[in-house]
Amino acid sequence: MCLSSLVYITDKEQQNLSPNYLIISETRQVCFAISKPKLVVVLAFFYPFRNISSCHFPFSLSVLFRSLVSIRFFFFPLFHFQNKQQKQIQMATITALTDASAADLSSFRNITDHSLFESGINRTKRRLFFRKGKASFSIRSMRITQTGALTSTNGRFNADKLNSMVELLNSGALGQVKRNSSPRRKTKIVCTIGPSTSSREMIWKLAEAGMNVARLNMSHGDHASHKKTIDLVKEYNAQFEDKVIAIMLDTKGPEVRSGDVPQPIQLKEGQEFNFTIRRGVCKENTVSVNYDDFVNDVEVGDILLVDGGMMSLAVKSKTKDSVKCVVVDGGELKSRRHLNVRGKSATLPSITDKDWEDIKFGVDNQVDFYAVSFVKDAKVVHELKDYLKGCNADIHVIVKIESADSIPNLHSIISASDGAMVARGDLGAELPIEEVPLLQEDIIRRCRNMHKPVIVATNMLESMINHPTPTRAEVSDIAIAVREGADAIMLSGETAHGKYPIKAVKVMHTVALRTESSLLVSIMPPVRFNAYKSHMGEMFAFHSTTMANTLDTPIIVFTRTGSMAILLSHYRPSSSIFAFTNEERIKQRLALYQGVMPIYMQFSDDVEETFSRALKLLMDKNLVEEGEHVTLVQSGAQPIWRQESTHHIQVRKVLA
Repeated sequence: MCLSSLVYITDKEQQNLSPNYLIISETRQVCFAISKPKLVVVLAFFYPFRNISSCHFPFSLSVLFRSLVSIRFFFFPLFHFQNKQQKQIQMATITALTDASAADLSSFRNITDHSLFESGINRTKRRLFFRKGKASFSIRSMRITQTGALTSTNGRFNADKLNSMVELLNSGALGQVKRNSSPRRKTKIVCTIGPSTSSREMIWKLAEAGMNVARLNMSHGDHASHKKTIDLVKEYNAQFEDKVIAIMLDTKGPEVRSGDVPQPIQLKEGQEFNFTIRRGVCKENTVSVNYDDFVNDVEVGDILLVDGGMMSLAVKSKTKDSVKCVVVDGGELKSRRHLNVRGKSATLPSITDKDWEDIKFGVDNQVDFYAVSFVKDAKVVHELKDYLKGCNADIHVIVKIESADSIPNLHSIISASDGAMVARGDLGAELPIEEVPLLQEDIIRRCRNMHKPVIVATNMLESMINHPTPTRAEVSDIAIAVREGADAIMLSGETAHGKYPIKAVKVMHTVALRTESSLLVSIMPPVRFNAYKSHMGEMFAFHSTTMANTLDTPIIVFTRTGSMAILLSHYRPSSSIFAFTNEERIKQRLALYQGVMPIYMQFSDDVEETFSRALKLLMDKNLVEEGEHVTLVQSGAQPIWRQESTHHIQVRKVLA
């Protein structure tokens, strides 16, 4: 059983204590983890099977934390035990050293009697009875309290009325929820750059309005125009330490599209209309398609969807090179419209020859993400990653879930990737539209469980391509994606060729921010116990989030690889995650992750000097205020100022 809370110690007491040590209570069942300068972390840790003979000895705190995997536990909000002689907290540190001896810990299934906090008692002993199988153990514990009621950052805590742990749980001290009060939007916005927004002025305006990721749609434009956009985005990034736009290259994929038409063709219900594989055909009742096996893939009775379902045609017959149809739902057929067959995917490779050329272009220009279209299985992801590894290119792969064939392989596809995009346009064309909301929720949940970023895309503000205000349904669509936990939401035609690109971004920003402010945030994030057994970083991300949520502090993390910032993002802390990195590539990549604000800063060998510069930068940018507390996290794939096996969580007060 592990119970944790915070207790102050005086300066005189501090002189006799050493960091990274434990004091075992006189009953040898309670451990005190020593940290500095004026704080002790009380770990009421019951250890009946081990003969602990020393009262002051080096010990691995990871034993204590990792015991949370195998035993039932309660992680209390950080109760401040106050006393006139005690000074205000300046910093609290929890330091852990990884230790394989966590396996020695024993767990208990049932607690028959437990009470931790009672007022009017300074130091007492109490017996607790643990039952494991048929055997019962009588365990002594230490209870440390303060005469009178306890206080915490969550309000006054009255222990007199609590007679059991059940009442403590019911009181709301554990698992407490609150509304998200962060003034900064956490859900990221992806904007497609096109003719309406490719100028320097418009990219700057999009960034100021809320754009976090610039998407290059390789289905349109050429390498020269996309290179211009990349250069402008990099110019913007170079001007700011605390602002960044990531670059995402979206491959065209094996799209089946109609040919060019000099002017739109009006299709009317009941009209006969043909598609041919002969190139360059454009007649009143016939247009060409760009896919040679189109006739073989289509069967009589199939429903062809044009432009994501804006128009539909029923297949009536086929010839050697043409498909003859009857218009079911009419509309205006323009050049290069996307064609889908309801319930089927084209028998084309996910990465075409054109895609490989575009991927090489992305490697040469150091984009941050590839969004790979029409991924059907994990094989194509592994193939692309092997290619990137051979090029020594550090580019993450986002899979676009948009084909019927991908649904049975969702788990393996997402596992192989670095993230996913719910491309609802083609997904809704190849599958029944009523399945799309359920699939969106399922894909978001899978990505959250696998710690992968997820983007919700297509038709989010479609009406704003031509109108200055969105429909109410579109506003609700944004809110639903935010509530379901998407890392990012995307604009396509709205910013690529729409009339109101800046307004569209502002609407998306406002709706996302308002929705986030209404979300209830649990003090203790959801626990995934299985991950703790093998991933110390994830365990610390969990406890850092719990601490930050309890104290209502922003989180500051220093990272070279971005791994800890990504883990923290997964747990969705209530406040912002300020991720300081000395790698420009990592700064840009982190722009996609929910709640993460990446900041570029060179690290010095002096940890305190680096901390001070980071806090000063945040104060200068009005991101934190003097007197506010922040949670500092040092844990991740690569150590910076620590030994490789050491992890830190600190709470500091911001001082001028």
